[in-house]
Formats: sequence, C-alpha cells, structure tokens
Amino acid sequence: MLEPLLITELAALGLFTGFLAGVLGIGGGMMTVPFITYILTQRGVSADLAVKMAIATAMSAVVFISISNVRAQQKRGAIRWDIFKTITPGIVLGSLITSALLFNILKGQALAVFFGLFICYSATNMLAAKKPLATKTMPNPAKQGLMGVFIGLVSGMLGAGGAFISVPYMMARNVPLHNAIATSAAFGMPLAIMSTCGFIYTGWGQTGLPAHSFGFVYLPALVILATASSVMAPVGVRFAHHLNVVLLKRFFAFALYLQAAYMLWKGLTG
Repeated sequence: MLEPLLITELAALGLFTGFLAGVLGIGGGMMTVPFITYILTQRGVSADLAVKMAIATAMSAVVFISISNVRAQQKRGAIRWDIFKTITPGIVLGSLITSALLFNILKGQALAVFFGLFICYSATNMLAAKKPLATKTMPNPAKQGLMGVFIGLVSGMLGAGGAFISVPYMMARNVPLHNAIATSAAFGMPLAIMSTCGFIYTGWGQTGLPAHSFGFVYLPALVILATASSVMAPVGVRFAHHLNVVLLKRFFAFALYLQAAYMLWKGLTG
C-alpha cells in the first residue's frame, strides 16, 4: 500500500502536469519522469530499470491526459484535424518502433543531449519572434508523415507528448499558436496509446520489476497521475484561450528550456 505522503505528492504532480497539458499541449512526461525515477529507486529498483519504468509510466499517463485535453480543445474548435490526419500515421509508426524495438536496445544519454540542444534551438527561435514567410504553409502529406515518424521516435524515447517538436514545427508553417497547441494535444493520444502498448510488450517478464507493474508501466503512479491530471487539463485549456499570444509563446518557450535543461542533465550525467 502506498504511503499517504506519496499519494499526495503524486496527486499534486498530476494536477500540475494536467494544467500544463491544457495550457501548452504537452503531455507532462518531462516533468514526471525524474519524480517517478526517484520514487522507484528509493524502493530498490535499479537505476536503469527505474528510468525505463518512469518513461513508460509517464507516457501511459498521457493517454488519459490527452482524452480530457482533446475534449476541451474540441469544444473550442481549435484542433486542426486536417493536419492530425496526415501526421498521425507517422507518429503511430515512430512510437511503435521506439517502444517495441529500440527501447531495449539504445542508450539514451547521447540522444538526450542531442534533443536537449534541439529543444533549446526551438525555444530560442520561438522567443526570437521571427515571423515565418507568409507563403510558407504545411508541406505535402508525405513530408508531414515523415515528421510524424520523427515525433513518434523521439517522444517514445523521452516519455513525452511531442509538443516540443510539433508546436514549433506547425508555427513555423503559419499555423496559429492556439491551433498548434490544440493539434499537438490531439497527437498525444495515438502516440501514447501505441507507445504504452510497446512498453508493456517489451517489459513483460522483465526481472526486477516492483509489485503492481504491468510491463514497464508502474500502475500505482499511473492511476494517481492520470486521475489528477485529467481533472486539471480542461482548466488549463480555458486558461490558455484567455492568454495573450505573445505571453503564451513566452510561457511555452520557458517550458521548453526547462525540458531542455532536464534532458541535457540526464544525458551528461548518464
């Protein structure tokens, strides 16, 4: 049975990440992975296994966060379903490749450094407030599908919803920020579902897993995080749609820098 303090801490973390998911379209994995890793290592799980379980659990929570988030965004008509339909097949493919194949093969340190730098680059471009060319639009479906594969591959390795890639990508092609955030939230659902299936498959029968594990997914943390975050995601959506676009860009860029700092720390410290 979980301690009351741990339940409280997980619930608070879930409320915070759910709010951020509604405001920024992010899944919250970057915030929850370090915390879940700490919880598991304190309970005797090896460091390598704890990180994998934290990534898998954070990603599985995105399933429930996305359901709540997408419902709220759809009520406001903010999701670009045309973009969703062309990018999502690639996301599904990329997330399955990572979770069912690469997750047990690759070491994440070098990838973490690379993508930490990539996130910094994306955030800096956003703060620079460079206006994309008026003629620049979303590319053809094939190129969008390839971007989807990239989003799925990277997000699956990091336990993230992919907004740190998809939002800057869409904004650079003249998709308004609110629409980019809403559409990114919609991407999170198929990405998280496919990744979670892969994490359960690759973790099934793994030795050293703690009690109440389902593959690499740690069920107690999943239930608490998913419940709390689903409550707050609609609140974040309402808040985001009342924010000034410039302020929202700064808020999003700041969140990207935090994510970049975490990834760089994770990669450089091993």
